[in-house]
Amino acid sequence: MAEKSAPGRASSAKSSGGKSSRAPKPAKAPPAIPYSPADVEEIFRRLHVQRPNPTSELEHYDPFTFLVAVVLSAQMTDVGVNRATRRLFPLADTPAAMAALEPERIFELIGNVSFARTKSGNLVKLSRRLVEEHGGVVPRSIEALIALPGVGPKTARVVLNTCFGEKYLGVDTHIFRIGNRLKIAPGRTPDEVERNFLAIIPKPYLAPAHHLLLLHGRYVCKARKPDCPACVIADLCRADEKWNSEPAPLIRLPDHPPGLQGTPQAKGELPRTDGEAEASV
Repeated sequence: MAEKSAPGRASSAKSSGGKSSRAPKPAKAPPAIPYSPADVEEIFRRLHVQRPNPTSELEHYDPFTFLVAVVLSAQMTDVGVNRATRRLFPLADTPAAMAALEPERIFELIGNVSFARTKSGNLVKLSRRLVEEHGGVVPRSIEALIALPGVGPKTARVVLNTCFGEKYLGVDTHIFRIGNRLKIAPGRTPDEVERNFLAIIPKPYLAPAHHLLLLHGRYVCKARKPDCPACVIADLCRADEKWNSEPAPLIRLPDHPPGLQGTPQAKGELPRTDGEAEASV
């Protein structure tokens, strides 16, 4: 038999507009991981010693040019995007200049980029929106960025992190792979991986974590086979695919401006630029 409701319960529901007075569900706790807080601290410490000034491999020189490059980077390699922006930016490197171009002219300049026609239209629309609503300045609000044509949550997070040092983690294919392969921030979706990473990343490394993880995934913990002998955290790693437990020497890699960052095993030399680099920002 169903339990009878207590006296007054129905009337209290009516007085609150019929809505349940149940407390909101607590935030989901991060999953248990095979790393202690000291292990996590050491992982990020080593990655940061190796790359103390990590940055994007998309060529840019201010928030607007970076925003444009990230919009173009969807389903593209950074090499391919850089090839396109080297043609585009000499003609339009400000919101006003980009807004003044016809989408067809932009399409001619970025024709090597996937979905070039759609992206051309979005660049004109978002540039006009920046001029009309933001005084030609890239906003520092994630809500304002997502409202721009062609800008999604991941793009907004990457822009805020790279250009303004905001503590966001735009989870791309590399960061998603590391979170799950290393079992350090497992998740079925990029949002889950981001949430679980942000719950464990030590505060001093929150700002650079996006590029530290991305570059490590691109050049060391590669998709097909991890390059474990080049890994500075090989002894701490708990990945099933790990085939070497001896960490690589913890040597600072040379700093690079925006553009290809180089591989640890090549001692900072630039990798090939014939398109073999994996896509993402």
